[in-house]
Amino acid sequence: MGFPNDILNTRADIKPGLYAVIPPEGLVDNVLPGFENTTNSILGSPRLGARFTDYIVTLHKGGKNTGFAGEEGVQSFIYVVDGKLNATAGDEKFEFTQGGYLYCPPGVKMTFENAQDEDTKVYLYKQRYTPLEGGKEPWVVSGNTNDIKKEIYDGMDNVLLQDLLPVDFAFDMNMHILTFEPTGCHPFVETHYQEHGAYLLSGEGMYNLDNKWMPVKKDDYIYMGPYCIQACYAIGREAISYIYSKDCHRDPQV
Repeated sequence: MGFPNDILNTRADIKPGLYAVIPPEGLVDNVLPGFENTTNSILGSPRLGARFTDYIVTLHKGGKNTGFAGEEGVQSFIYVVDGKLNATAGDEKFEFTQGGYLYCPPGVKMTFENAQDEDTKVYLYKQRYTPLEGGKEPWVVSGNTNDIKKEIYDGMDNVLLQDLLPVDFAFDMNMHILTFEPTGCHPFVETHYQEHGAYLLSGEGMYNLDNKWMPVKKDDYIYMGPYCIQACYAIGREAISYIYSKDCHRDPQV
């Protein structure tokens, strides 16, 4: 990295348990078991207040993970931000390009490796699963977002939503991609029980977190805790798009 070229400053803004905006310039490399020839940055985690952990990982030539999650009760997910990836879910094998993704249910170990000489970047996620009494269990899901139809979000044709996992009570979470075309925005300022971890794939916007408007752009990470006030405006000439997690299909525990 070398010596800084200017006064040290950052756009990062963090209130643990409530929200976080983390630009890529402030991320550090985490050396983690099972990762080989990769650059790994932990994004959201229980230390931030999240009930999940997510990462942004760059796999260099020959980079791989020899076994991610897979322990009893822990589910995992990977999305290819850019590049090519080979992955396994148990005994199943997959080949992915940009937009490809893989979900592994609890107890199913995931492995993955770079499938090209150039770097491949992935968004990675794990969360403890909450079983539904008497309900069925989730299953391995794979696909590519480039093959998923974009649905109009809340009646606004300049805001588009893609569901990556089945809308089924077997799943206690989902992954979505939300895209705001230029001048697009949320229909209202949201305040809700669910929490999100969001990685920005493109564009620029202004995000309202806890009634504070903050600039965000491609490669930023946003954590939104339960009941955090939140909304987005797209700005600039390119759509702002982000992949984000959401807990769902479970009644709050008392």
